Amino acid sequence: MEAGGASGGQWVPRGPGPGPSLPALLSQLPSSATVRYRGPGIPPWGAPEPCLEQSGQGHQARGKAAPATSPEEPPESQALRELPWPMEAKRYLWKRQGDRPTKQVVGMRGSKGALLLGRAWAPLAGIPKMLEPWRTTLMKIGGQYGAGTESYFRLLRFLLGLNILGALFQGALTLLPLFLLGPLPQPPSPGVSQPCGSYDPRPGGLVDYPTLLTNLLSGEGHLEWSPLFYGFYPVQLRGGTFQLPLAYLLSTFVSGLLCLLLILRRSVSGLKQTLLSESGALTSYSHRIFSAWDFRLQGAGPAELRRRALRYELQVELEEAAARKSAEARSRGQWAALWGARTLLNLLMLALLGAAFYGIYWATDPDGRLQNDRVVQEVPILKLLVAYLPSIFMSGANLILPPVLGLLTGLEGYTRSRQVQLILLRTVFLRLASLVVLLGSLWKQITCGGNPEAEACATCGYAYRELPCWETRLGQEMYKLLLFDLLTCLAVPLLVQFPRKLLGSMCGGPLGRLLGTLEFQVPDEVLGLVYGQTLVWVGGFYCPLLALLNTAKFLLLFYLKRFTLFTFFSPASRTFRASTANFFFPLVLLLGLALSAVPVLYGIFVIPPSKLCGPFQGQVNIWASIPNAIQGLSQGVRDFLFSLGTLSFAVPLMLASSILMVYTLTLASSYGRLVSTLKGHIKMESESKVLLAKRIVELGGKNHDLH
Repeated sequence: MEAGGASGGQWVPRGPGPGPSLPALLSQLPSSATVRYRGPGIPPWGAPEPCLEQSGQGHQARGKAAPATSPEEPPESQALRELPWPMEAKRYLWKRQGDRPTKQVVGMRGSKGALLLGRAWAPLAGIPKMLEPWRTTLMKIGGQYGAGTESYFRLLRFLLGLNILGALFQGALTLLPLFLLGPLPQPPSPGVSQPCGSYDPRPGGLVDYPTLLTNLLSGEGHLEWSPLFYGFYPVQLRGGTFQLPLAYLLSTFVSGLLCLLLILRRSVSGLKQTLLSESGALTSYSHRIFSAWDFRLQGAGPAELRRRALRYELQVELEEAAARKSAEARSRGQWAALWGARTLLNLLMLALLGAAFYGIYWATDPDGRLQNDRVVQEVPILKLLVAYLPSIFMSGANLILPPVLGLLTGLEGYTRSRQVQLILLRTVFLRLASLVVLLGSLWKQITCGGNPEAEACATCGYAYRELPCWETRLGQEMYKLLLFDLLTCLAVPLLVQFPRKLLGSMCGGPLGRLLGTLEFQVPDEVLGLVYGQTLVWVGGFYCPLLALLNTAKFLLLFYLKRFTLFTFFSPASRTFRASTANFFFPLVLLLGLALSAVPVLYGIFVIPPSKLCGPFQGQVNIWASIPNAIQGLSQGVRDFLFSLGTLSFAVPLMLASSILMVYTLTLASSYGRLVSTLKGHIKMESESKVLLAKRIVELGGKNHDLH
């Protein structure tokens, strides 16, 4: 063996050399080279960047000869945007491909028409993104107040789109044929008496201004006989060719199904983000630092907003990590004390919710004693107050109890994300359960407590003396709740937030900071949106224009909330995950949709329709209009549609669905096991590389000792 630096064949001992270091060996591994590769013509990570004066010459040199580490160029079938390269490498490859002579390609892909079509389509591909409403405003909100606050406004925009679609379906299927094929229906004659009583919605004589205001706020008087409510729509239009009852029923089902599909699509996309962020597949900090930047941003403003948004996300991750670390350090005694405190706090919350539900039930006046009082009937303001008593109690409970529930939830020792979820669940239970209490009280009045054999319901199947048109009455209740919710949204900034901010600016010291510091409470605001949308889903069948009214309400609410956010509120001291908002908010919407479907379907299938108003007069139930419409079709179509409801169709469909579900679950389970196995292999491979590198270092040191 020849000694290094020796001219003869005699071995000369050398000093102990350190040999190659472990980082140097690890950097030469193929996995490290893959990580350091940044695309063709781009120096790897860690290489010195050229000076600005040499950038032009370096770019020309790279154009003549690509670096040796660059792989072969991608095939033409792979789009440039699909390559996992930075923008600089993509621009460089695009310029190189543009300098080459165009290859002659046979077929449609290489034709001149396809090339021109691709060039014409390229500017149009970004139009949907450019037409996205309030895109700049939402980016500004996310940068200044965090992803949680931005998710509220995104949900508001989503619900606004749902209401616009619902209003369009309702107008196209019911209102447009009604006005085109008129004449407009006239109210029933007050002198004509039928077995189910009489119904006269028109006010008699002159109406003074206080009564007009009362009618506007309660939906009575002239509004009661208008396209706003169910009772206005007739059984048949002129000519008899267009079946308005069928169109009226189909508009409800189509809008509800469309809402369900859109919410499911939104929740599934949010579920993917939630599972990815909480599975640990991506390291939260490194992913947000190295992969979350948007290179399409231009200008200092959007870049600063994106930087703030990333800072808020990292703040959430650090808060979650600190909370988990403190939870792991608790002893058994601390856990026992914590669970005891949680039990007491939950009992206190149940007591508060029970008191609120009892107050709402009392305000609905199930016996009618307040409404039939002589003094109340003579004074319009008292009559309006009694009519709005359920709305007042529900809004009062929804304003007072959510902050109390949030305060009690903060004492339970959960993480911020879990606190947001619990507050959402408890507040949605409060709002939706209060609505259930109101609907239960109305159901008791309509169906005589569920007893169709009672004296008041035996003739027509419902309480026709007190409620000659019960569908319109139910629509009026939803109309009043929606209107009062809008008034509450307008009154809170004017009467609560503005005076508090003013007092905070006038007072100094800790008191001024306490009064003037307002934080945007995302859970409470989101539940307000879900509550308003649930009112539309419940009352849309009985008040067809409720979706249109809610569209105007949400449009006004967006600008009002944006103004109050930038004027009164400060960035939240504690934020929560954006993945929580992306999945949990649509889940709460699905809960509201499922809850609203129960009373609507019950009214369609079970309760007999009113005999004096509406498009379903004379039917056994509202659903009976569908079989009656099918009877008018041809024999083949009629037999096919009726066969869809038989067991011969339902049983195979159920078996096929069960087999598909079992196959999907089995496939998902096998994929999960495969992913776990691959993760184990990756971990073992990384450990093997480290052990191999250490062994190489040891052998290298021994060889140097021998030399």
